[in-house]
Amino acid sequence: MSYDMNANRGPGQSTPGAPAGPRPLDQLPRLAAETTAENPWPVSVLSQKFHNAVAKWPAAWICGQITEINTRRAGSAYLTVRDDFEDIAMSVSGWRNFAAAASQFRQGDRVVIHGRADIWVKQTRLSFIGDDIRKIGAGGLKEQIDELRKKLKGEGLFDAENKIPLPEFPKCIGLICAPQARAEGDVVTNVNLRWPAVRFKIVHAHVQGAQCPPDIIEAIRRLDADPEVDVIIVARGGGAFEDLVGFSDEGVVRAAAACATPIVSAIGHEDDWTLIDLAADLRASTPTDAAKKVVPDVREQWQLVDNAVSRMRLRISSRVEGEVRLIEGYANRPSLTQPLTMLEPHQRFVDDARARLDIGLRRMVDDASLTIEKAHASLTALSPQSTLNRGYAVVQTADGRVLDDASGVASGDELTLTLKRGVITATAD
Repeated sequence: MSYDMNANRGPGQSTPGAPAGPRPLDQLPRLAAETTAENPWPVSVLSQKFHNAVAKWPAAWICGQITEINTRRAGSAYLTVRDDFEDIAMSVSGWRNFAAAASQFRQGDRVVIHGRADIWVKQTRLSFIGDDIRKIGAGGLKEQIDELRKKLKGEGLFDAENKIPLPEFPKCIGLICAPQARAEGDVVTNVNLRWPAVRFKIVHAHVQGAQCPPDIIEAIRRLDADPEVDVIIVARGGGAFEDLVGFSDEGVVRAAAACATPIVSAIGHEDDWTLIDLAADLRASTPTDAAKKVVPDVREQWQLVDNAVSRMRLRISSRVEGEVRLIEGYANRPSLTQPLTMLEPHQRFVDDARARLDIGLRRMVDDASLTIEKAHASLTALSPQSTLNRGYAVVQTADGRVLDDASGVASGDELTLTLKRGVITATAD
């Protein structure tokens, strides 16, 4: 191939970067540093140089997981092999023996491939030409995740007693999802339809690839530290198993298990599973299902309230009717229709007691009167006055002593004589 970059230029013309005709290769710059706008390399030259450089690279063994495989054409195989941890893939192709060996593999198998890098000059596309392919383990990436599951389960991260119950009526929901993702719309729309009073705090994060685990961990910790957030939803739409592998990262699982705020996982579709589903307090089959599980349905709540009010009214009515019947039963009793009949026995008892009391008191008074009369008669009979009444007198000396012996009186002593009526003073001779 030859090029003449100035074949169609007139005298004095110079159109940088626009060769008008082919030019021999020996007239082109030998090194890239020698190219200029007036003397560039054609695309084919650069592509060929890429090819020559890559051809010098040594053969290598690479490992990864098969995400696409096409062995339908006999003697050829085309694969896409993805890195186990990073969101990086590479095209691999091979023929004959390699194609025959590759036909035994399926999507999802983890493999090691031996081959060399190659440039397809026509489109300057880098690929890897394999000559040997072997399977790693039994299950590849899934086996690694299963081993991690067993390890974390042994530490108790998935135990039921560590699960935190979801609040019945959350006021604020923390949502972790990809920006402008359908999962975000599904959650927000369905939550608002069911419970319009709730608020959202949304944190956008990568949901696949190498940046997924650190983004999810940071988002969980950020929402967990927010006192206004009542529950956290981690949501992502469906995808291939490899797309969801970030949610089986050990750091993500530990962050979910350590979260003090109730956390709900809504990753992929119902058949998809990740390790965060086991660490979360609740697993939802889809983002829409998460919305239904996190908040109640306002219509159902109104129905519950209406049913409760109806039951309350029925019970109150039944209680009032029962009390009315009880009062009517009391009111119809003879003791209440003719209340005086209740007093008659007591009235008779009182009348009898009064009569007995009157008789008893009269007897007591009569007995006391007789006793007094007898005492009065005795006192009267023994009274000095009775003696005076019979004509006797009581003689007393001046000092009031009763004189009963004449020898005790001297001539001139003053004496007092008490008679039936009156008192006489005399002088002894």
